[in-house]
Amino acid sequence: MTTEHEVRRPDRVIIRFAGDSGDGMQLTGDRFTAQTASFGNDLSTLPNFPAEIRAPAGTLPGVSSFQLHFADHDILTPGDAPNVLVAMNPAALKANIGDVPPGGEIIVNTDEFAKRAMAKVGYATSPLEDGSLDGYRVHPVPLTTLTIEALKGFGLARKEAERSKNMFALGLLSWMYHRPTEGTEAFLRRKFAKKPEIMAANIAAFRAGWNFGETTEDFAVSYEVAPATRAFPTGTYRNIS
Repeated sequence: MTTEHEVRRPDRVIIRFAGDSGDGMQLTGDRFTAQTASFGNDLSTLPNFPAEIRAPAGTLPGVSSFQLHFADHDILTPGDAPNVLVAMNPAALKANIGDVPPGGEIIVNTDEFAKRAMAKVGYATSPLEDGSLDGYRVHPVPLTTLTIEALKGFGLARKEAERSKNMFALGLLSWMYHRPTEGTEAFLRRKFAKKPEIMAANIAAFRAGWNFGETTEDFAVSYEVAPATRAFPTGTYRNIS
């Protein structure tokens, strides 16, 4: 079953993925970037690594993020204020919420908002319930639970299944912004060629995220940023990292 969605066509978008260093935000951002490049948008990225090496999980110094600015025209910077923030835990939300403009969209992994995790970063009450996010368009999504549910048939331990939640998030954002998916699935096949069960699980989580966006009523709008045809004529391009 699919849900009818409105499609909006902005000329540019800034997305920031944020979470613990172990949440795979750099990989998620890198894959979304590759999808966006293959679609033909101009883009600029800004990876942001944790302030401390091996900072405790769920703390502000341990937050890792990846920002991507993409457009249908020539752009020069990764942007300042993200239109969309994907926050994998309370620390990611607190470290980045100050950069999100009023009316911006926030996708929150609600599974991580336990009292202990929130207290660790100074939240006395849940920002998802106390009205502090009323000026934003908040999408509460139990990313961890949905990922584990999608991978039930793969025989993975809970911890192993949880690690694929970044692929679920990537699938959801890929649906939300009409990104091509073939390149990411091919990448996962190459990356985990020697671990077929992990490869299959990551592809399944990626597809589950896409399907969630397609079927849930919480995401009533998707977006399509047209290719930057004037900035990039048809040809062969190389990604240098």
